[in-house]
Amino acid sequence: MSDERFPGWHGTTILAVRRGGEVVVAGDGQVSVGQTVMKGTARKVRRLSPGGRDVVVGFAGSTADAFTLLERLEKKLESAPGQLQRACVELAKDWRTDKYLRNLEAMLIVTDGAQLYVVTGAGDVLEPEHDVAAIGSGGNYALAAARALSDGNLDAEAIARRAMAIAAEICVYTNGNLTVERISA
Repeated sequence: MSDERFPGWHGTTILAVRRGGEVVVAGDGQVSVGQTVMKGTARKVRRLSPGGRDVVVGFAGSTADAFTLLERLEKKLESAPGQLQRACVELAKDWRTDKYLRNLEAMLIVTDGAQLYVVTGAGDVLEPEHDVAAIGSGGNYALAAARALSDGNLDAEAIARRAMAIAAEICVYTNGNLTVERISA
């Protein structure tokens, strides 16, 4: 997510783990520009309640772009209550085809507790394998750790917290200041 206009924005790890009828979304708090930590306590996991139905969203990338996408997602969910997949697909279509939206630099993990999706500006709405999804600079580290920890007896939150701690030890763009949201199916 870096080009000439966005010189080296890094610093997000978002992880979602589904286990035992619930999904936990965890996000670190680090925002970096180049090699400088700009903020260590950002909140990149949010609970939305469009139409009274809870949805948890984690975002990576430009904060302003992510907030624009969150607003659009809320509108899609209000027009299609209880239809998370449809709302995500509609958002991805708009994101890819709209002249303004296609320039947004962000990714989303979205869940209602039953469904779990990664939504990208390339038009992707991906349902992850192995009930684990991750995005951001440290996403691959957190994903690998969570998949390995899933073989044990830990619950979703314990897996997410331990996997994020492992990612924070490896990735310089990830820290241990977590925001964790839990949602049941």
